[in-house]
Amino acid sequence: MLATQASGDSLAFVDPADPANPLVASVVVGQAPWDVFVAGGQAFVSTAEGVAVVDLDDRRRTGLIPYANPAGRIEYGEYRAGGTGLVASADGAFVYVAVLRADGTSVLEKMDVTAGRTVDSVEVGLRPFDVLLSGDGAQLYTIDHDSFSVHVVDAESLAARRIEVAPFGIQGGLASWEKPHYAAIDDAGNLLLPYQGLALAVVNPASGAVTVEKMTANSHQHGTAIVEDTLLVIGTGAFGNSTGTPNFTVRDLATDAEEIVPLKRLHETVAPWVHPETGRRYALLSGGYTRDGFWDGITVIDLETFEQQELAVPGRPQALAVVPSGQP
Repeated sequence: MLATQASGDSLAFVDPADPANPLVASVVVGQAPWDVFVAGGQAFVSTAEGVAVVDLDDRRRTGLIPYANPAGRIEYGEYRAGGTGLVASADGAFVYVAVLRADGTSVLEKMDVTAGRTVDSVEVGLRPFDVLLSGDGAQLYTIDHDSFSVHVVDAESLAARRIEVAPFGIQGGLASWEKPHYAAIDDAGNLLLPYQGLALAVVNPASGAVTVEKMTANSHQHGTAIVEDTLLVIGTGAFGNSTGTPNFTVRDLATDAEEIVPLKRLHETVAPWVHPETGRRYALLSGGYTRDGFWDGITVIDLETFEQQELAVPGRPQALAVVPSGQP
């Protein structure tokens, strides 16, 4: 696994199968790394300075692509300027990164990795925590945290359109807690956005239609992922109209049945992981929560028994990515 070490400047290589010594290596990528995405045998990391390109075989940074909208001043934490969510084309030729400007507005930049520069950009919603790519690679989706929205962006032309996603309304504006953070894409190509452990917004990117399904965690939700037919969601506790405690939702997408797993710590993102020897399925939850309460580690949850184990990973590990089979 890979984990961005958000309080510093590095990308961690982590082996969850070795809980006694999980940190394999750290590679300097740039200050305040946020997200990481793997494609074409490389890892791409959004930092406050630019997008780092990391060779997974050699475990070294081979490039740092500067933003067309530079941060100006290097800072850390949830509100720092610089790159946030990012994805790359399947071959790793292009990177699409959301960039928070110093004035608080946001833009999606398209980077040519070989040329090492931004080739196009488009305005999107405020502070996109997450950027996703459609299954066919034709569209991008920015999850606009402070705009109650998703932007659907053509990967070639960067033509964009906005879909409002606000199951609890937009009252409170920037001060509202009922806003999106992360999303996942189901087999039908819909975007799944959990809100507050109370509602799951299902967004059809083609039509713009939004339907809302009930959730039961009653916990302010952040990291989201899908493994097979199961939705995994992190709950961070009582904020806004959610009144519960930190927990982890395991939702069967076929039946909508949910298992709610209590958590003792706060977390930010989640990634599925399969043990290479046993084939057993796990969820990895990063301790690098973007607000107060973060910690230096990753929680490993067995998706059959829901037993938990902690891995010590320094540097406020925030975003996680799976290293494909065959990579070191």
